[in-house]
Amino acid sequence: MLQLAHPELLAMLNAVRAAGIVTRAVQADLVNAGTLTKDDKSPVTVADFASQAVVARYLEMMADDYPLVAEEDADELRQDENAHLRAAVTERVVTQWSDATEDGVLDAIDRGRADCDGTGKYFTLDPIDGTKGFLRGEHYAIALGMIEDGVVTAAALGCPNLRGPAGERGVVFVAAKGAGAMSMSLMGEIEAEQVARVSGNDDPANIRFCQSVVKAHSHQGRAGEVAKLLGVTAEPVAMDSQCKYALVGRGDAELYLRIPRDDVYVEKIWDHAAGSLVVTEAGGSVTDVNGKPLDFGHGRLLEANRGVVASNGPNHGAVIEALQQTA
Repeated sequence: MLQLAHPELLAMLNAVRAAGIVTRAVQADLVNAGTLTKDDKSPVTVADFASQAVVARYLEMMADDYPLVAEEDADELRQDENAHLRAAVTERVVTQWSDATEDGVLDAIDRGRADCDGTGKYFTLDPIDGTKGFLRGEHYAIALGMIEDGVVTAAALGCPNLRGPAGERGVVFVAAKGAGAMSMSLMGEIEAEQVARVSGNDDPANIRFCQSVVKAHSHQGRAGEVAKLLGVTAEPVAMDSQCKYALVGRGDAELYLRIPRDDVYVEKIWDHAAGSLVVTEAGGSVTDVNGKPLDFGHGRLLEANRGVVASNGPNHGAVIEALQQTA
């Protein structure tokens, strides 16, 4: 049974909740939120840096000092021309870390630079998964996983705009290997948790697909072919970020496909660690498009895998077979 008293899992939960509060505040004031540009031109917001700083600080205070492997680093923030962004990030972080300084915030962000060869025990973080959704004022996730020798053993997945069962905005999912998964309000009492379970639907015609809003993230044409082969008639659910894993994990959808569009792109560990554990511990199945389990033992990339298939379980084999027919 999942025990939130476990110090590492509780630290992860509290870190993600704090980051969720910070990022929701930034999202509510996007007019004043600065942006940077990565080499791939995807937007990086003040919320990315603030979220990573807050999570790193919580883990440092509340959990053993394991390495953190994360998406961001503070190199650009340290540049003189980005002084206004440093100040903006620090202003947000101070709401959850009262004595934070600019230097302290930058150092916290840079904790995410840890070396990672897939061995040992470490955290992995995507501070804002679904940046484009965030900038549209829609769905995004804060995804924190713990990996031990290539296996994800704990997860906290914050979905600040996903509605909870009582209609409240903001949900956090937590999971531990072999102990199950549960969800709770982003803002409410920790004790008000609910067990997360996948759907029991085994009728292919009624499979509800989750797909990315941004078409470039997955081969949606091939996903449509898979749906046709399975006889799916239900409309797909378009959503940004690892919130798609959350929908499968709590039974609001049966299938999430992330089909690579080429032979070059390799998935990153922080994009799937937390979400994949939530689904498997909720009773579902997660593999790559060839049916292989996700292997987190190759550093920052899922080099042994191609794409991702997350399902509620009953039709997983049929989905993999359909993917082979459309390859």
